[in-house]
Amino acid sequence: MSIVIVGLGNPDTEYKGTRHNVGRAAVQAFAKKFDFNDFEFDKKSNALISEGKVGKAKMILVLPETFMNKSGESVRKYVKSVKAAAELVVVHDDLDIALGKAKMSFNKSSGGHRGVQSVINHLKTESFYRIRIGISPSTAKGVIKKPSGADLIDNFIVASFKPKEVDELKSINKKIVECLETSATDSFARAMGELNGAF
Repeated sequence: MSIVIVGLGNPDTEYKGTRHNVGRAAVQAFAKKFDFNDFEFDKKSNALISEGKVGKAKMILVLPETFMNKSGESVRKYVKSVKAAAELVVVHDDLDIALGKAKMSFNKSSGGHRGVQSVINHLKTESFYRIRIGISPSTAKGVIKKPSGADLIDNFIVASFKPKEVDELKSINKKIVECLETSATDSFARAMGELNGAF
């Protein structure tokens, strides 16, 4: 069985570098560090796929080429059962976490994230891992300034990061890459403990 890592985001170039695409960017950073094969389009799953190994673990990286709210259509081609979902990590943006932070969780609800909900709907389980990347601004004391209102949120998540925020994102991506490496070479439990303990 291979570990499946999914980076959620929107496929068009206009969304590159936006808040909603941080999951996709993190998985691409992981692929680059470990010299995975170039991503290739798989027509059957409508996703960009790259395969490789980290340590002894075989890994499949999946970047759905659907829009966010249909991500599960691509994921179900690589995760065939509830048992297999235990080897799945979905990496995505999270409005409830401050920019510069990330959390790993298992068997949680979507929290309103449409991409995650699509994965849950298609796999018929919540029993998979998620790496949630913070995208909301915060005060100097760390209080999250989460946008409210459907229109405001929709505009916020597809907006590009400011230059200072890009630097923060690079720092967090490094930790996420390390987390995914630990998931492959040690265990998901250790990876989760180390990432969550870093913040």
